[in-house]
Amino acid sequence: MKRITTAAITAGAFASAGVAASLLRRQRIVQRRRHLGGEVPFGSLRGDQYTVVAEDGVAINVEVDEPDSGGDHDLTLLFVHGWMCDQDTWHFQRQHLRGRARLVFVDLRGHGASGVTSAANSSLPHLADDLARVIAEHGKGRVLVVGHSMGGMATMQLAADHPELFGGTVVGVALVGTSAGKLVRGTPALERLAWLVRRSGPLLDWGRTFNSETVIRRWAVGPDADPARAAMADEMISRAPSRVVADFYPNFPSLDLFEALSTLADVPVTVVCGTADLLTPPKHSRRLAEAIDGARLVLVEGAGHMVMLENPREVDDAIDELVAKVG
Repeated sequence: MKRITTAAITAGAFASAGVAASLLRRQRIVQRRRHLGGEVPFGSLRGDQYTVVAEDGVAINVEVDEPDSGGDHDLTLLFVHGWMCDQDTWHFQRQHLRGRARLVFVDLRGHGASGVTSAANSSLPHLADDLARVIAEHGKGRVLVVGHSMGGMATMQLAADHPELFGGTVVGVALVGTSAGKLVRGTPALERLAWLVRRSGPLLDWGRTFNSETVIRRWAVGPDADPARAAMADEMISRAPSRVVADFYPNFPSLDLFEALSTLADVPVTVVCGTADLLTPPKHSRRLAEAIDGARLVLVEGAGHMVMLENPREVDDAIDELVAKVG
């Protein structure tokens, strides 16, 4: 009965705020642009576009930003976004690092401009195999992988499935707001979402369409997040179709990537997490840092799950230090 009541309250919040949220969407866009001022508009950074064909035929969208003449041509930074996001997750990091090294941004299968998937081919091993193919085709020289949330899980799965890459082609890893396991139980946002995924597909579609802002403000960003940065996360996550929610969710209850962590110890690793992250709480990052020999832990005070949008400078600094460490 408690779960039904929780779902009903959630559904009521979705429905009652629907019209108001729809009317406020344009206002949020104007607010975001005014706040950013002279910065590059969110979602406008694009690179050379390529398609990597996965083993099962899914088209994986990849964008590459080549370095300037004085940049590091021997280092590729591969950025891997999380669940219900796309490569615009890395807007500020892309802006910060452009020209300094070779940057590769991937839309995970089923997300962004990549091909559609189903529940049958939305597993972490599928994602890891996609990353291996992206590295083989676009990872010139040494590769440093930066993975957020499910992108970090895919990176750990890559270490499990292709350990030979780490300490060879892959020379460093940044894990941002992610987990190796024991995730869903004790994480209220994921527990509630599980009920909706199993029983309320149409309701979930409706709620995500009409009242996404409330959900994002509650679960995806910190309590004091700049409204403009929260609007960025809302805009991006709202683009993801609800089938992505249902198809990829089964990866999380059974998540167990702890055996892969010894492989990550072969390269420098930085673990980043917001202290107000409700989806992958800081205890998961602490556990990663403790389990990976030599890993550096960076906790960003007050930031939520979308830490790279909320507090880009701290994330930029963490990546810069990792780049310097791998030489």
